[in-house]
Amino acid sequence: MRRSYQNRKLERHARKPAELLLVPMIDIFTVLVTFLLMTAVFSRTVILQLNLPPPNTAWKEPPPGLQLEVMVRKDLLQVADRNTGPLATFPNTAAGYDYDNLTEYLKRVKAKFPDKTDASILLEQDTPYDTLVQVMDRVRVFEAGQGINTVQAELFPDISIGDAPSTSEAPPGASGTPVAAAPAAAATARGGRS
Repeated sequence: MRRSYQNRKLERHARKPAELLLVPMIDIFTVLVTFLLMTAVFSRTVILQLNLPPPNTAWKEPPPGLQLEVMVRKDLLQVADRNTGPLATFPNTAAGYDYDNLTEYLKRVKAKFPDKTDASILLEQDTPYDTLVQVMDRVRVFEAGQGINTVQAELFPDISIGDAPSTSEAPPGASGTPVAAAPAAAATARGGRS
């Protein structure tokens, strides 16, 4: 009988449910939530959302009005309308790209089209990343001084990025030399020899 009493006592201890310690689990969740909130806030302030064109889509007719494009070439910055062509050209200065004149011109464009918020930045191949960031900053906002404080004002914050057309794809006469002049001269030279 004594043995069966001990067996029953052991069975009672074995059936007793284990205790769940909630305090350490709450501590872990508190640290985890704090960490996630801190990293989420910092990552949102660093990321700039871009509207990239989807790959291989058919070109659609643009709506009437200004389709602003800023082309970054090795030796100049050019502001153009997709429908009508170049509007202003800013050659490089001794210090590099002429960002200040670009900003001044974009302020005049914004004054004429105050509701327009989108612009495209078209880059040549091998354009440095730093140049892209500086052009994007100049197209998005400009700094205006109000007394002691400096305030940022919005220009064209909705930016799309693409490849700049090569100079051979430019419309005839855009670079100052006619495109058909060289083949015509070669044909007359051949015709004169025969």
